[in-house]
Amino acid sequence: MKKQLWMNWVGAVLLGGAATLGAADKKVVLLAGTPSHGPGEHEHNAGCLLLGRLLNDVPGIKAVVNTNGWPKDTSIFDGAAAVFVYCDGGGGHMVNQSPERLKMMDDLVKRGIGFGCCHYAVEVPKEKGGSEFLNWMGGYFETHWSVNPHWDANFTTLPKHPITTGVNPFTMRDEWYFHMRFKEGMTGVTPILSALAPENTMNRPDGPHSGNPAVREAVKNKEPQHVMWAYERPDGGRGFGFTGGHFHKNWGQDDFRRVVLNAIVWMAKGEIPAGGVQSRVTPAELEENQDTKGRKPKPAAAPAPAK
Repeated sequence: MKKQLWMNWVGAVLLGGAATLGAADKKVVLLAGTPSHGPGEHEHNAGCLLLGRLLNDVPGIKAVVNTNGWPKDTSIFDGAAAVFVYCDGGGGHMVNQSPERLKMMDDLVKRGIGFGCCHYAVEVPKEKGGSEFLNWMGGYFETHWSVNPHWDANFTTLPKHPITTGVNPFTMRDEWYFHMRFKEGMTGVTPILSALAPENTMNRPDGPHSGNPAVREAVKNKEPQHVMWAYERPDGGRGFGFTGGHFHKNWGQDDFRRVVLNAIVWMAKGEIPAGGVQSRVTPAELEENQDTKGRKPKPAAAPAPAK
């Protein structure tokens, strides 16, 4: 069974085709952005390939991964139950690069597919995707409102929600964005990971990503900051945002990884296994598929001695 799942994943990722779908399977499309930042940071391709492989071990889920930006063949979205985006955002977000792309995604969402974003992908300009992201996943990073410091987030308690199945409280250092722009009144939005941002997250001067009076007041008042949330749309569709994912090594932490895998299954309306999505990732597996980014190629293994 595992061999067949692996072959489905290889076919979907390397050949550009769709994984073989059973009648009850949920197809999840993972869109990975182009290389960005330094080694081990913003590893969109390696991150999506890792998550896609692990999702294909979940009964009823078939993951298809598109690497290095917007898919050249948009038939990849045919039959999709959900789309997960992990890329650089802001003005260079792959989804908002043209009105046609925004409309395509909006049409997909209106058909009921799930939509989720990871790390920088939660940010789009207010005037170029902001209203769409609010409608698709209930919140987004809005410049001059949200901030992106590096800090140790301590998730001491977790809400009762399908996404938190099997997830234990944990602490993780990441570039956790917070003070998101959410739907008015948090309508349809459920915070999943929340923590108190320490005062040192406000050490930078005001700027589009670094600080503003509203977020300074929130931190001063010790308001919990939501860095992951789930959204149930009025039409019954689902979405989520996860602001971590700057450091690729963090995917090696079981609870960090599980809460995202659970969320992807949930937004696709798949069945989250009892105890949450179980997976194991070795240090060697974390090294796989990372972008070159100026790294020196690893030396070839020495040939075996002649017998």
